[in-house]
Amino acid sequence: MKRADLISQKIFSPEQIVQNVAQWRVQAKTIAFTNGVFDILHPGHIFSLSQAAKEAEYLIVGLNSDSSVKRLKGESRPVNNQDSRALILASLVIVDAVVIFEDDTPLALIKAILPDVLVKGGDYTVEQIAGAKEVIANGGRVVINPILNGFSSTNIINHTKKGDLQ
Repeated sequence: MKRADLISQKIFSPEQIVQNVAQWRVQAKTIAFTNGVFDILHPGHIFSLSQAAKEAEYLIVGLNSDSSVKRLKGESRPVNNQDSRALILASLVIVDAVVIFEDDTPLALIKAILPDVLVKGGDYTVEQIAGAKEVIANGGRVVINPILNGFSSTNIINHTKKGDLQ
């Protein structure tokens, strides 16, 4: 079934996602949350999102706003604006909801949602992950997925600037 009209319906405001989470909880559904910039979607992102999607019945992706990305990565980023990045993420079958957040971390969003599983990719420790303490205190768990080596939006951008993108 190809329902392209449903893609944009997977993009929520923080207030809307809290309402959806409440509905999913009434239905006894489990919820996973992950977050990131997702500036240039690559196989590493797909791997990370696929792993996160396995952790619960619903996967919510917190997406850094353009202003947040600029603060974290510099004035030349993001390459793709937040609406474009949200639309691309929402088009993935493994993603159930996308929420753009303005802060540098998704802590406020995580506190509002309190997912069953908080998933982060990479070389973080549980202590370094925004919202981990709150999720664990609420009876949830934190999963750190390995990074798929060889993929990075920053590296893709740098290769593009040099003209040696493969």
